Amino acid sequence: MKVLKFGGTSVASAKNIALVKDIVSQSDNLKNIVVVSAFGGITDLLLQAAHLASEQNEKYKSVLKDIEERHLNTIKQLIPVHGQSRILSKVKSDLNILETLLEGSYLIGEITTKLSDKIVSYGELLSSYIIFEFFKQEQMDVTYMDSRELIKTNDLNEKAVVNFEVTDALCKTFFESVQKSIVVAPGFISSSEMGNSTTLGRGGSDYTAAIFAAAMNADILEIWTDVSGMYTANPKLVKQAKALPHISYEEAMELSHFGAKVLYPPTIQPVLSKGISILIKNTFKPDDKGTLITQNKNGKGKTVRGISHVENIALLSLEGPGMVGIPGISKRFFEVLSQAGISVVLITQASSEHSICVGISAEDTDEAVNTVNAAFEYEIDRNRIKPVIAEGNLAIIALVGDNMKSHQGLSGKMFSTLGRNNVNIRAIAQGASERNVSAVIKKNDVKKALNALHEEFFEENIKQLNLFVMGVGNVGSKFLKQVQQQKKYLKENLKLNIRIIGISNSRTMVFDEDGIALKNWEGLLEKGEKADKNSFFDTVQKLNYRNSIFVDNTASDEVASTYDAYLGNSISVVTCNKIACSSNYENYQGLKNMAREYNAPFLFETNVGAGLPIIDTLKHLIASGDKVLKIQAVLSGSLNFVFNNFNDKIAFHDVVKQAQEEGYTEPDPKIDLSGIDVMRKILILARESGNRLEIDDIENKSFLPKESLETKSNEDFFASLKKYENDFQDLYTQANEADCKLKYVAQYEDGRASVGLQQIPKNHDFYNLQGSDNIVLFYTERYPNQPMIIKGAGAGAEVTASGIFADIIRIGNF
Repeated sequence: MKVLKFGGTSVASAKNIALVKDIVSQSDNLKNIVVVSAFGGITDLLLQAAHLASEQNEKYKSVLKDIEERHLNTIKQLIPVHGQSRILSKVKSDLNILETLLEGSYLIGEITTKLSDKIVSYGELLSSYIIFEFFKQEQMDVTYMDSRELIKTNDLNEKAVVNFEVTDALCKTFFESVQKSIVVAPGFISSSEMGNSTTLGRGGSDYTAAIFAAAMNADILEIWTDVSGMYTANPKLVKQAKALPHISYEEAMELSHFGAKVLYPPTIQPVLSKGISILIKNTFKPDDKGTLITQNKNGKGKTVRGISHVENIALLSLEGPGMVGIPGISKRFFEVLSQAGISVVLITQASSEHSICVGISAEDTDEAVNTVNAAFEYEIDRNRIKPVIAEGNLAIIALVGDNMKSHQGLSGKMFSTLGRNNVNIRAIAQGASERNVSAVIKKNDVKKALNALHEEFFEENIKQLNLFVMGVGNVGSKFLKQVQQQKKYLKENLKLNIRIIGISNSRTMVFDEDGIALKNWEGLLEKGEKADKNSFFDTVQKLNYRNSIFVDNTASDEVASTYDAYLGNSISVVTCNKIACSSNYENYQGLKNMAREYNAPFLFETNVGAGLPIIDTLKHLIASGDKVLKIQAVLSGSLNFVFNNFNDKIAFHDVVKQAQEEGYTEPDPKIDLSGIDVMRKILILARESGNRLEIDDIENKSFLPKESLETKSNEDFFASLKKYENDFQDLYTQANEADCKLKYVAQYEDGRASVGLQQIPKNHDFYNLQGSDNIVLFYTERYPNQPMIIKGAGAGAEVTASGIFADIIRIGNF
């Protein structure tokens, strides 16, 4: 014998019911019990109608009308016209009784649990009857049985307790005597021994099927639903979730208890002792393997089998000095909640006995607070115990697996993963079986937590990085192109999956939660919403993705001022913008401290030397115990390009213009030529060496005329360069006559720093520096005479973009 249960989505429409018929027809068992739920959404409509009626709101009639139309239309679609009359008459008769029940609730202005059970039972009664008649019309060997005649319970409505001794006897008598090969029965409903309708709780159709399966020692219990089994996580929240081919009863119970809605938690109990397997299948993809639930006989398998969660949780905390060493406090606490019908889903207690914290359904919060405070009124009045504290908007997230107990460090791995992603843990619980580790977190963090944990435990070490990019000019556009080109390589070789979630320029911004298609990012951005740095941050924060990285490709001080907000929310920052790190020392150090405190990397390698590993090398020197004695450097690729190309045959103005057009200078070339850019760079290197310096401490020996420095626009600046061409030619002539080259040099030594144009002789390391190359000489205690030299392309959009890309990869490898 096989028991097949079909859920609400499986029987939500005539089309779906036809699929159910095909599945049942293909069963090769001699006898099949088919348990069906109410049509999808009908139970909610019945509850809504009952609620409206109890409030004497006549809108219940329109809800009832919707219920009627759903059922009558389904009959008309399933049954040929010549066979409809009798079925429509029966269904309308049942709907008339339902109408009478609702009208009674309307007249008295209330609804009892007994009346509620009668009303909601019509969902399954109507669906099962219609499906039975459809099967019969299709020439199937089928009969019908009202489950209320077989499943007997106590009189506790809405969550009735089954009397298995009576129920099993009735089931055996009926199913052993029935001659038909298929029995259709409604799920969810039962009756008390007095004959009153009762229900088995939401999801009770699974339970009905399990009761039948256990009573008849069925070969297998099949649960047909709208997903292909139990998943490693909720596939609606975790796109990478995978169906589990095989799990144990205990794992299934833990996962279903913690929110895996594909299976109603009590379902497993009746079949567990009988060793009856449960197979979860997809009605809409019947060829999918599904999930088989059996005993775990060999003790083998993965450590973590699934990650599940329960939303709408509240924490209830009872604490106070009067609890310490006093027997019976816990008993009273739980007894009070039990008597109020409030279920406790998580328990944690301080070893000092100073506090007890439990997780309950959020909808029970007010009643729980009032009940517990009343029970402990005496202790509260005498300040021995504080009034109970309730905290809402929470959820429970749980790791589940039979073999977790035999592997060390899983809890630590779980908590560190959550911590890296700024998911605060409010409470922790672990069962004695070590099959489950649970943590209470903010409800808003559920999606991020599930994805982060799933990535850690199930995705073969593939780490997803979610990028939010501000600035898509020269550098930013090259960066996006590099990401597009390298995406496949990074995933296959470095196990990094990079997604661009948000892009902004100075005019518009665009977001896509599934990742922006980089082939068409320009068109998407053009149609985006109005750009706003605060709105951009708010969206990043609201999306709340794991491994989020803010990428700043601008030179904006306004954008740089937002770094603390990102870091304070555990969002990493990667930037080529030098403003933040060259601002006042307190701000620079504060950002670095925040990065450590919130475990959010703050990387700015491209602040000095574009794509050259200058800052990274310096960090390693300092971390390994070396000490910087002196730094000499040519740090401006743009200035090096200018003076390498400037001579007595080309105007200084023309060379600077060329440098701007080829992307070597900032959009405002005065930033480069004034020395401000180089001052910022040597300041950053001095600070990264462990020294406290401000920008005003750096001596700037500018070669630009005062008038050029005081210009307010690029047009005026370039005009001033033409005006003072003779002065620039004099600089070149003097260097040429001395057989030297002009280089703009930055230097730091003995706590002092300076920048300025220098004549470099032939025997110097800087003399042969070509194009836009940078060079840095680190004189340290380990390299006192022959410095460590880093040399290479130090300007240009491509190399700067590659430096930003390298910082992002560093974060991915953390």
